[in-house]
Amino acid sequence: MDPNHDDLLRRPLYVYNLPVQVLTTLSLKREGDIAVDFREPPARETAEKSIPNAREPAPGASPNSSPSDARVAVVGPQSCSLCALSFVNVEEQRGHLKSDLHNYNLKLKLRGRSPVSEAEFEKLIADLDESLSGSDDSTDSAEEEDDETGNGGKEGNILTALLKKQATLAERNNSGAQDDVGEHPRKKQKGSGKPPLLWFSSSALPQNTYFGIYRAIFTAEESKDESRIVETIEKKQLGPVAAPKPGPDGNLAPAAYRGPHFFLCMIGGGHFAGMVVSLAPRQTKHGTGGPLSREATVLAHKTFHRYTTRRKQGGSQSANDNAKGNAHSAGSSIRRYNEQALTDEVRLLLQEWKGLLDTAELLFIRATGSTNRRTLFGPYEGQILRANDPRIRGFPFSTRRATQNELMRSFIELTRLKVREIDPNLTAETGGESPAKATVVKPVKPTAPKLSEEEETALLHTSQLQAFIRRSKLPALLSYLKSNDLPADFRFQPADTQQNHHAPTPLHLAANQNSAPLVSGLLAKAGADPTIRNLEGRTAFELAGDRPTRDAFRVARDELGEARWDWEAARVPAALARAETEKRDERERREGERREAERRRAEEQRLRREGPKVPDRPDGKGRGRSLLDGAGGAPKSAQEKREEEARGLTPEQRMRLDRERRARAAEERIRRMAAGAGGSS
Repeated sequence: MDPNHDDLLRRPLYVYNLPVQVLTTLSLKREGDIAVDFREPPARETAEKSIPNAREPAPGASPNSSPSDARVAVVGPQSCSLCALSFVNVEEQRGHLKSDLHNYNLKLKLRGRSPVSEAEFEKLIADLDESLSGSDDSTDSAEEEDDETGNGGKEGNILTALLKKQATLAERNNSGAQDDVGEHPRKKQKGSGKPPLLWFSSSALPQNTYFGIYRAIFTAEESKDESRIVETIEKKQLGPVAAPKPGPDGNLAPAAYRGPHFFLCMIGGGHFAGMVVSLAPRQTKHGTGGPLSREATVLAHKTFHRYTTRRKQGGSQSANDNAKGNAHSAGSSIRRYNEQALTDEVRLLLQEWKGLLDTAELLFIRATGSTNRRTLFGPYEGQILRANDPRIRGFPFSTRRATQNELMRSFIELTRLKVREIDPNLTAETGGESPAKATVVKPVKPTAPKLSEEEETALLHTSQLQAFIRRSKLPALLSYLKSNDLPADFRFQPADTQQNHHAPTPLHLAANQNSAPLVSGLLAKAGADPTIRNLEGRTAFELAGDRPTRDAFRVARDELGEARWDWEAARVPAALARAETEKRDERERREGERREAERRRAEEQRLRREGPKVPDRPDGKGRGRSLLDGAGGAPKSAQEKREEEARGLTPEQRMRLDRERRARAAEERIRRMAAGAGGSS
């Protein structure tokens, strides 16, 4: 493979900021020119993968065939023959075995029916009130995890209900087939329109490799004439802009809202997540990168969660009420209240974002179930979103629980070019017809060179050293360097990662972590070289972010001497004796304590002048005295103490306090009488 091609395939390509070599060579491939089977990427896939589809049909399987047609061809240690899916690693395979799709196909198999594909399964559950999507590990309690992911009773009940519903529909269709002929035209199958991706060829790609862009990111007008779609993409290119800085009130400057932006929204299962994100790429120090979460400019975002789902039973409370009538349990009342509260919160948020929504290029919305759709689209007074808005799009791929991270992952998936290799030599059976020549999509996976023993050892040393540094384990770090005969300036591997690009040596990483003890130990005991620069041309001293870490370099310069290193090349300022730093720290500590004592005295004086006063007594004593004077002023009388003790008590508490006082006084009199009697005898 050409090195330029390989570099292009490894880079995440952002649709709105494409390289010139890609933009000038794009050419649309018509549907008749290439047979492409697109399977949407699994929701568990991370946003950092440059190749979005990790699961593809096995060679020899028809692009339109069901899992039952291809299950014989899908075999191996990392595949599922039942669902006709293959996986790139064992972790993904294990996740699939716990998924709703796999469990549903198992139930179908037990009933002697053919399994369904992932796309078919999504269509089957599309009409259910609550989604069976996976959950985000960063949210909610373990109990909610069971409820959302189906690990408890919900999965079994909902999947069983789905099977019963299909059986009922099948029986109804069979019994009334003759009566219904010609009366009820068949409803158009959901998702039977055009494929979700447009495919483009480019001379910047290897042979039989193509770019894919989602149709959903184009407006209705732009999609009408596909012959001009390349020109449309060229017009959509945006130059990088500096990251907008929030103003004094914490909001972004008005200029940040005028650029092109998308609105993304998900709601389901009591979870809501909304985000408005700018399409202009953010300018970074190292150039323009892909649309990663740390580089995308989020103009506004908000998430809500309310307990609305019936635990271990599935479905929302409103759906259960509509089916069986209102329940009267305490939990049902809480869920009804939370459903209304979530509706009010979402609608209020949409009203606050009205300006952003009105100017958004497209609105990507996932709202499963009639209750969630009513929350967004009403009708209600002052509604913001309209169901007939031509800008509204669904997400053309599977999504998980509504969270901020999932919205960002979806935005990246929508705006990143897909790269696929089409193998014209493979054959497949299509649509039950005779075998014919066809093409099968294969994900382009850059060939990872096999690591040598030395490279694997370097990776192991890198992970160990970085772990010691992040945990500030200086003795363990020095011991590891010595026992493995490693230099103090060991270069972390691989060198092309962002972390190792910025901090390539232990000294750089220690300085970047603001760990003064590690810096001192590496310089004085391990002999680390402070003149080494990272790939940005910066020394370790220039990465230090606080004064103690910078002082560690200056103290090392004093203790090691000027001849040890070229300290000027290391950008380390003048030497500083350790005793001077200790004296300065002690001086600053005493100065801070003195200022704090003065502040306390001034505050006490202010409270004596301006604070609450003791109420005037009938005898005139205690007039105008501050409450703070009790400690340093005249001693309080017994009556004042009693009044202070009784202040704020209820009548019952006052009576109890009086009884205790009288009891203590009686005990004191008896003790004195006993002492007097003993003395007289």
